[in-house]
Amino acid sequence: MAAPKLEDISHPPTEQLQGLDYCIDSNPPWAEAVILAFQHYILMLGTTVMIPTLLVPLMGGSNYDKARVIQTLLFVSGLNTLLQSLFGTRLPTVVGGSFSFVIPILSIITDPSLQDIEEPQRFEHTMRAIQGALISASSLQIILGYSQLWGICSRFFSPLGMAPVICLVGLGLFGRGFPQVAKCVEIGLPALIVFIAFALYLRYMRVKDLLVFERFGVLLCVALFWAYAHLLTASGAYKHSSDLTKVHCRTDQSHLLSSTPWVKFPYPLQWGAPTFNAGHTFGMMAPVLVSMIESTAAYLAASRLASATPPPAYVLSRGIGWQGIGILLDGLFGTGTGSTVSVENVGLLGVTRVGSRRVVQISAGFMIFFSILGKFGALFASIPFPIFAALYCVLFGLVAAIGLSFLQFTNMNSLRNLFITGVSLFLGLSISQYFNEFDTAQKAKLAISQGLMVSSSKVPYPFHGPVHTGARWFNDFLNTVFTSAPTIALIIAVFLDNTLQVHRAKKDRGMPWWVKFRTFKGDSRNEEFYTLPFNLNTFFPPT
Repeated sequence: MAAPKLEDISHPPTEQLQGLDYCIDSNPPWAEAVILAFQHYILMLGTTVMIPTLLVPLMGGSNYDKARVIQTLLFVSGLNTLLQSLFGTRLPTVVGGSFSFVIPILSIITDPSLQDIEEPQRFEHTMRAIQGALISASSLQIILGYSQLWGICSRFFSPLGMAPVICLVGLGLFGRGFPQVAKCVEIGLPALIVFIAFALYLRYMRVKDLLVFERFGVLLCVALFWAYAHLLTASGAYKHSSDLTKVHCRTDQSHLLSSTPWVKFPYPLQWGAPTFNAGHTFGMMAPVLVSMIESTAAYLAASRLASATPPPAYVLSRGIGWQGIGILLDGLFGTGTGSTVSVENVGLLGVTRVGSRRVVQISAGFMIFFSILGKFGALFASIPFPIFAALYCVLFGLVAAIGLSFLQFTNMNSLRNLFITGVSLFLGLSISQYFNEFDTAQKAKLAISQGLMVSSSKVPYPFHGPVHTGARWFNDFLNTVFTSAPTIALIIAVFLDNTLQVHRAKKDRGMPWWVKFRTFKGDSRNEEFYTLPFNLNTFFPPT
């Protein structure tokens, strides 16, 4: 029997992902684009509702305060998404609230000077302290972005060094996947199975020449199981269940619909003048750095899922600069947390095979619209989180796989490359898991996520993680950095990749493929994808 030819068994690398129906600068019909945009809006609600639900009660806030913070976060997310897609990287990415900011925010909440304030005044004072820390810390990202320093740093990145980072942007969020599905398994598990069926097995089924299950699988799945959850709630299925089960399974536990005003326009400094504290600011700089690294990896994943070229260093710095402006807006408006690129929405680009920039810009309009008309936004916010977690199991996994796809440009028959990839992946997951499971701070986070402390406005004090010194800002900084798996992977992979047999392994690490995307004029497609609108490139020429 003759041996197969090499061309029959090899798969040559492809710079742009194949099989996408709409790339970054091509648009589906308007009706389809609007529905796809609404789907992006629904998907980002999971994180948008979860963060204020965890933090506002601990700040001494009421259900009304929680509703206003959710509205504000949604409004600013819409603004940031619009600014990023128009003037930042111009990639189809949704910018939303980030869990990376939770540790320094909890440190501010547990500050003894704030804990001594009586409710309800404590909520506003705590919010002002968080605002001041976000406003001050945002300067770090603004400086690194607009000074092009982050672009200079990105010149040390290679496909080999960034593959583990992008991979862990998805894999590092495993705690928000099946563990949350299992919190209400009778809703979450069927939702996971049905979504996999929609996304994989029924994706080519057409209704009037439209791939309904592939394009709108998220929307159909959410609608179906939201109705199912409401039916179980109305029928009294959870009447005798524990409080924890009710929090995760019932559709009437958020108390947002009755607390949210019909119309409320979020505005800057609505909680009062921000207060500034040097310790809070230094602690908040850690999640700003983490969000910058995680967003960089998410931009690279989004560029591949939108069939674009990897963003050049100039474009990457521009995007990071605008993301710093976004965190500044978070501080000015009082969202209660910072912002980063929404990984689940990046995964949705691959599931729908639509990487259109216009779709994401329309979704930003939905965010702003439903943040002002509060009752409508609160209605959608009653969707149980296990349904979102079921979607995350697929979407986060897809982003992780996109990270691994960058390895096709490297030589994976090299022991050097195998060593760097394996060590950075394992240590990224292992170290972050240790920090996430450690002692009082993370046990408190776990208790909050399980709904055990939602009714309590006091957080256990003292509050610390593995790094526990007399300087709380130093503790917050290191504990935040080392709970981020992508950040750890970047530190390890980029260091090893740039110090271990660099000259001998230049081709093996994929640099010949990557180098032409470093500069704006290095590839003719860069101008097509990343040129600013309204002839702004005339005033801000790319470098």
